[in-house]
Amino acid sequence: MPDIAITRTDTATKARIVGRLEGITEEAELTLSKLSARVVIADHTSVPDAMRGMGVGAALVERLIGDARASQQRIVPLCPFVRAQAQRNREEWADVIQW
Repeated sequence: MPDIAITRTDTATKARIVGRLEGITEEAELTLSKLSARVVIADHTSVPDAMRGMGVGAALVERLIGDARASQQRIVPLCPFVRAQAQRNREEWADVIQW
């Protein structure tokens, strides 16, 4: 698996987790809306074609899960990709996913 550089930027109501791969100018992203200090909505995940199949989308979701655990937040998986990942990891992520 390639080395994925992941960064996160936050505003008062939104957050954006970005993944980058060396040699690819495009970036993958996962966007969030903050409902409260304890609940966020995973709105959208986008991975450019040049990064498909490299685990970048999954890495963004893993970062989301780790951040939620560190902040004691719950995630509403509105985004179909995040929802599918959450379904596959239902037991392991039960502490952070809000169905």
